[in-house]
Amino acid sequence: MKVFHKTSCITCKKAITEIERMKIDIDERDFFKDPFSETELKKIIEMSGKKPSELIRKRDKMYKELDLENARKTDHQIIKLMVKYPGLILRPIIVTETQTLIGKMNVHDLK
Repeated sequence: MKVFHKTSCITCKKAITEIERMKIDIDERDFFKDPFSETELKKIIEMSGKKPSELIRKRDKMYKELDLENARKTDHQIIKLMVKYPGLILRPIIVTETQTLIGKMNVHDLK
C-alpha cells in the first residue's frame, strides 16, 4: 500500500497511524518533499475515478489566490496547477492494488 501525504498534516498522520494499527505495510511518501510529476498525478487521479477538480483542497491559500472557485480550467490545467502547488491536492492519498482513496476517509473502508 502506498500513502502519499504531507508530514505535518494532521489528517495524514491520523490515517497513517490507523493503517499501521491494522498491521498493513505501507510505503510512505511526502509529496511536498518528493513532488509528483504531471504524469504520475494524472495516473493517480485516473485510478481514483474522480475529476481533478474534485480533488482540490479548497482551504489552501492558492485556491483563493488563483480564484479557482470562479476560474474555468480544463482538467489538464488543474493537474498542472496541482503539480506546481501541491497544497492544492487533497490528502492523504492511499493507493492499494484495488482502490485509490483521497482525502479524509475511514481507513477501515480499505479493501
